[in-house]
Amino acid sequence: MSPQYYLGALLLMCGALAYLQEGPSSLSVYALRLGPGEEIVTSLFKFVEEKKLKAPFVITCVGSVTKATLRLANSDALNTNEIIYLNERLEVVSLVGTLNEHAHLHISLADKDGKTIGGHALGDLEVFTTAEIVIGEASTLQFTREMDNHTGFPELVIRPRSEDAIKG
Repeated sequence: MSPQYYLGALLLMCGALAYLQEGPSSLSVYALRLGPGEEIVTSLFKFVEEKKLKAPFVITCVGSVTKATLRLANSDALNTNEIIYLNERLEVVSLVGTLNEHAHLHISLADKDGKTIGGHALGDLEVFTTAEIVIGEASTLQFTREMDNHTGFPELVIRPRSEDAIKG
């Protein structure tokens, strides 16, 4: 095969490695229940900070909210797209994503007729009755975000934690 083939394959592999983790990681699981009036995103950030979690993510969440702020799909660096503000009682059908410094959370909500809407959860998720949240942490990894010139957004970077951080 030609040297260009090998160079192309090497460059492709190097680019792909930026998105791969370093092998499997053990998992710690936490459960959190929020009550009426609490804001979900703020509470999650506070929980992550208190527990000093380095690679946290939302496994699942069910409950209800009285309002929400969402960014809808089709965003890019130049067009942050439509942001909607919901002010009604909604069921949380799903909430998933990573919880590092700049969380990346997506939510699906259902109204009183069962119609759903979903998008990037920007916050203002005020609990109506309850929010039952299960949080996971990859124990040997660390999540950060760095600006990605291709997308124009801070994107997830996955790194192994240092041995000292894992033991401590």
